Amino acid sequence: MPLLPNSRTEPDGSAVIRVLSYNIRSMRDDTDALARVIRACEPDLVLVQEAPRFFRWRKKLARLARESGLVVVTGGATTTGPAILSSLRASVERTEDVLLPRTPGLHRRGFATAVVRFAGTRLGVLSCHLSLQKDERYDQAGMLLDRLAGMGVEHLIAGGDLNERPDGPAFRRLAGTLTDCRAAAPWGGEHTWTPADPYQRIDAIFATQGIEVLGCGVPLGGPGVAGVTETDLRAATDHLPVLAALRVPAS
Repeated sequence: MPLLPNSRTEPDGSAVIRVLSYNIRSMRDDTDALARVIRACEPDLVLVQEAPRFFRWRKKLARLARESGLVVVTGGATTTGPAILSSLRASVERTEDVLLPRTPGLHRRGFATAVVRFAGTRLGVLSCHLSLQKDERYDQAGMLLDRLAGMGVEHLIAGGDLNERPDGPAFRRLAGTLTDCRAAAPWGGEHTWTPADPYQRIDAIFATQGIEVLGCGVPLGGPGVAGVTETDLRAATDHLPVLAALRVPAS
């Protein structure tokens, strides 16, 4: 597996960052394994889905961040699951937790959003977990694009559990406007569900056109992510993570 670039600031003020998207299943599995996977990926940003939402949820999410060498930016129960973590390299400009319209009988969804800075760059960030229901999922993909467009930032990324494969209508709606990072620069593994027998890609990271994708996929160990083990990936949660290296232009 080729080397995934490490985080750095370029002489022109642009920033190479690592972004991880990860459904952590409310930390109901092996939290130590989960933290080891995250830490080994050395991310600047983690787009979390299914963060803890109930009793002492803030304390649990803060513990995961601390053990992963990160801090909590926003989200959790306030978004019904999506959250954003970051390294201390990121300077947080603002955050907003968004609840989407409720459909009777279905789990309410939300977006965790933030605007952050890395050196000379400014970046809008969104974490999502789309509906299990096809029509609602398609509508939520449109809401995601609208939310990004309204953030007032030139360069943006979005990631999460889409509950849909790349040939599905919601996935294609997002990929029609944004760059599907895995398709643009394949790296590592492709399929994200399930860890025991991965057979489909339902988790993804997207970026706006000005962001250069240097590599994206499931970290399976090897150069740059040597600390990621198959044992930990299976124990951590019921999804595999998606890791992307991106070059964000200076603002």
